[in-house]
Amino acid sequence: MNEPLAERLRPKHLKDYLSQTHLVGDKGLLTQHIKQGIIPSMIFWGPPGIGKTTLANIIANESNRPFYALSAINSGVKDVRDVIEKAKQSGGLFTTKNPILFIDEIHRFSKSQQDSLLQAVEKGWVTLIGATTENPSFEVISALLSRCQVYVLNSFDKNDLETLLKRAIKEDELLSELNINLKETEALIQLSGGDARKLLNIFELIVTSYNPKEKIVITNDSVLERVQNNTVRYDKTGEQHYDIISAFIKSIRGSDPNAAVYYLARMIEGGEDVKFIARRLLILASEDIGNANPTALVIANSTFQAVSVIGNPESRIILSQCTTYLATSPKSNAAYEAIGKAQQLVRETGDLSVPLSIRNAPTKLMKELGYGDNYQYAHNYENSFVPHEFLPEEIKNTQLYNPGNNQREQAQREFLRQRWKEKYGY
Repeated sequence: MNEPLAERLRPKHLKDYLSQTHLVGDKGLLTQHIKQGIIPSMIFWGPPGIGKTTLANIIANESNRPFYALSAINSGVKDVRDVIEKAKQSGGLFTTKNPILFIDEIHRFSKSQQDSLLQAVEKGWVTLIGATTENPSFEVISALLSRCQVYVLNSFDKNDLETLLKRAIKEDELLSELNINLKETEALIQLSGGDARKLLNIFELIVTSYNPKEKIVITNDSVLERVQNNTVRYDKTGEQHYDIISAFIKSIRGSDPNAAVYYLARMIEGGEDVKFIARRLLILASEDIGNANPTALVIANSTFQAVSVIGNPESRIILSQCTTYLATSPKSNAAYEAIGKAQQLVRETGDLSVPLSIRNAPTKLMKELGYGDNYQYAHNYENSFVPHEFLPEEIKNTQLYNPGNNQREQAQREFLRQRWKEKYGY
């Protein structure tokens, strides 16, 4: 049997689906949709190997609907139109039994490809189920997104993954014939990165490396030993997606342009979406560089815009320029830390009253209530500054922004010290 373990274990019914109880539990949203026989167009957003494709298949199976599947990696507008035409012929218009059109990695579809889906979804010729590892708010056109429900699929936890391994040993027709002792699971789970498909692929690789007539004892050491000898086999499909992007970001944060451009090359050679890379650079420009070099955000934003227009293969040059620029830029996470502290403070203190002096006063009543009273317009004072109190009384004098130890932010610190004296401790 050549079918991989992950495929052999793919559940066909909702009751066998692992985790995601907020969607498929007794009171889950998808469970209710299936019971009612009304399936809306939807997008599943979650990490790889979490069961998005499986769930789409189950929905079609449980609701007794025709099922058509496309992959955004190798499908064009013509493929979409061909499938829609078939779907129109296999299901009635405006019925609750419209065929399901599943599109894997829908975030890789271009605008024109996504546009080609609009009429079919709008007219009810198909029920669209898209799967994406990327935030659909960024990657799916607004017209299509507004016609779909977005459901978030959560990462598997350790118990989920161990349950999956035990299910494989007990239920798989090949593995159930073997004498397998699953003594330790930590290495398997760590190597999988929470990806169930990858976990099962590695597990099958390990098991098949033993003599089937002997007792198979799975330990952390035995897993690591066998995986290291078969790296190409278990990783040939590019499943190190999150490991590589993590190494890429950390190399830039660590100011190593050589390592950063190496991991950039790994992603480009592996066929990674250039907009995915550019978006991570955009986030890093604020999170890890921030006010130490504000131009970094401008460069990263220009990079994102450029690769969105240029595409492959030239985008690699633009990404390389941005990557090396960010890696060699001074670093600061002060802005990132500031908003984190501020959000925590809001969670702890709730909705504190805004000082009356800086409240908006668009009506006569509000003015009579004191809104805007004693507000000091900064531009009327020397250096456009006056030491007004802006924070709520309960948290006044709280320092949230702490400039980093770099030339630009030290200048900011000095500016704040001159203006606010000892108020904020600068």
